[in-house]
Parts: sequence; structure tokens; C-alpha cells
Amino acid sequence: MTQKLPFVTLEQAQAIIADVPTPFHLYDEKGIRENARRVNAAFAWNKGFKEYFAVKATPNPYILKILQEEGCGVDCSSYTELLMSEACGFTGSDIMFSSNDTPVQDMQKAYELGAYINLDDLTHVEFLQQVAGIPKTICCRYNPGGVFDLGNGIMDNPGDAKYGMSEDQMAQAYTKLMALGAEEFGIHAFLASNTVTDEYYPKLAGILFRLAVRLHERTGAKIKFINLSGGVGIAYRPEQRSNDIAKIGEGVRKQYEEILVPAGLGDVALFTEMGRYMLAPYGGLVTTVLHEKHIYKEYIGVDACAANLMRPAMYGAYHHITVLGKESKPCDHKYDITGGLCENNDKFAIDRMLPKIDKGDVLFIHDTGAHGFSMGYNYNGKLRSAEVLLKEDGSHQLIRRAETPEDYFATFDFTPFFKKS
Repeated sequence: MTQKLPFVTLEQAQAIIADVPTPFHLYDEKGIRENARRVNAAFAWNKGFKEYFAVKATPNPYILKILQEEGCGVDCSSYTELLMSEACGFTGSDIMFSSNDTPVQDMQKAYELGAYINLDDLTHVEFLQQVAGIPKTICCRYNPGGVFDLGNGIMDNPGDAKYGMSEDQMAQAYTKLMALGAEEFGIHAFLASNTVTDEYYPKLAGILFRLAVRLHERTGAKIKFINLSGGVGIAYRPEQRSNDIAKIGEGVRKQYEEILVPAGLGDVALFTEMGRYMLAPYGGLVTTVLHEKHIYKEYIGVDACAANLMRPAMYGAYHHITVLGKESKPCDHKYDITGGLCENNDKFAIDRMLPKIDKGDVLFIHDTGAHGFSMGYNYNGKLRSAEVLLKEDGSHQLIRRAETPEDYFATFDFTPFFKKS
């Protein structure tokens, strides 16, 4: 089996723990920057290319600023994500706003910031006009229906997804929007999640490029950009292959030159909107072993729980685990790695073969840089953990403190005990 190594050593982790107690999510600045540069290089052939990082994946302003410095924009789906992006200095066309069942406040804020607004439904044309106004450039989200496959198996089922419009609805939306003053249009679609294949983006690009040609011919609309959204996954398991972003970019380029260029659409900008691919491998959950339990199985209890990382409990998702300092030891012990929630699914691993684990050992749970901290919650009164940045020079920076009981109680107004003085 291919070994999956953490980006931090035991010694580095111990130095951080002396300053920030576990559990905490740790991010690798060097890895984040290098990966952003690979993505930009893969699509450099398109002069309008921009990666719009999905804020929902890792909503931390320090992370957003790093990506901003690497030329990325942001994809927002809510009012608070828009506020965070605004605070980081993102405005105008540096922001994509993609939401569904959108509240008035959210839509108005996106319009105020001059973001590219991505409409999820035909009825949202009238909604946007009523609550904010129609911008000169606007995007619509496409749902082709049916199932999406790559010839080697079904990847996802867009027909069951709540997102997007049919092609006829896209044409109607463009026509209505042009009548209301819109001048340039975008196309957006998300057809599959966490794909570990270099074929996904090129296949999706072909679908959207042909759609762009048809919509342009049908409505006369000027297509300004096409957003391939996210869906490019990562290798969570050591034996999995990793996506080759350079090959993916080249595959998209071929589709672009075969479909858009002959149709006179060779000036269309391409956007991506990746969260998982941009951040997941460059984050890890660092946690300390508190207890051992020996009953019908062998359990290792840690100070993190599903409130810190809910993907294993929610999806049965695999996250690799390294016992720091024991990377070269044989994985000859079978454990369930558990947290302290009053739920039996609060397990980071089940029947996982690992080196012998002792109380006080430090575990590194891999690939939590996206949809890790951001999906946390407060069940059982658990407090959300800190976030720490491992900087390029090897130092560390606290980029979000851990919650305190005062934070947990801050929204109560029940008795004098809970009220702030």
C-alpha cells in the first residue's frame, strides 16, 4: 500500500500543542500556495481563467487571503460568506455568488458587492429584479437531468439534484434577462462530487461548451464565461490515484478548441470553483489519545469528536490516520478510533490497522482542509476547535481560537446567569 504521510512531524506538532491544546485543525501554507499555482498553470492557456475558491469548504479569512495572493477569487453561497469575503478585500468580479432558496438579504448583498450572481432557477429572474436589480453580467445554473456517467460507471444523478435549470429554462432566463438589461452571460453546472478521474472536467466542459453554442445561437446572448464549478476530488485513501490537474487542464483545452473556437466563442473565459481539491490535502485534524478501552473490540478514545470532523459519522467517509512518531512502525493492531459524543457513529475509523497506540500519542487525521472544521457543530455542548496555520518558514499562527463556554452561551438570554454584564 502506498504510504500517506502527514505534512507535520511529531516534533512540530508537539511544539504547536505547547501553544494550542488539541484538538485543532492544522493547515499547510506551503502546500496551499503550491497547489494554487499548479491549478493556475494548468489553465493558463485561457486568458480569462480564474479559480473561485468555495468559501463553504474552509471559511477562514487567513486562508482566503493566501488564495487571494495566489490570484484566486471566492465562491460564496450565503450572506455571511459574502461578508467574510468583503472583509478580505474581495469585491466585484472576484466574487461568484451561487446559492439556492436565496434570502432577500443575501441577494441584495451580492448585488451591492457587484458579484457575479448565479441564478439557480427561472423564477429567480423576477426575484432578483424585485429585490435588487439586474446586473449587466449574470450567470445561470444548468441541470441536464438524467444521470451523469463517464462510460465507466455512473458518477452522479443530476436528475435528482435540486440545483439548476433545464436547457429550455436557461434560454427563457437569458431572453428575459436581456429584456431587462443584461448584456453578458455565464453558464454554471455541477454534475458530480469528489471525482478521482482526469476525465470529469473535460467531459463536463464538452457538455457546457455545446450548451453555450446552442444558447448563443438560440437567444443571441453573449457568453462571457463558463464556470466548471467543483467536483474534482482528492485521494483520501493511500491506494487511490490522485487527479493530474495538468492533464485535466489539457483535456479541457482540447474541448474548448474543438467546440467553442469554431463557433466563434474563442474569447469565453473559464472559471473553476474548487474547495476540496484546493484545500483538503493541506489540512489535518490533530488530536491526542485520552483513553484505551478493551471490550469486544479495541477502542482508542481521542479528544476530538465528530463535532470537529463529521464526514466519517455522516457519510462513512474514509480519512487516513497517522500516529505521529510511529510512521515506520508496523500497522499490526486493529482499532476503532472514537470521540466522546453520545452517538455510536462518533468514530473516525472502524477496524483500522494502525501501529500500537498508547495514551498521550498524537494522531494526525488527514485531508480535513476542506469540509472539515466548516461542518462542525455543538452537539453535546462540544466546543469547536482552534485552527492553526503552519507557515512556510515552519512557524505556526493561530488563525481561529477555540470556542469557550462563554461563546456557547453567548446567544442565550434566559436568566441573569446567561446575560452578559
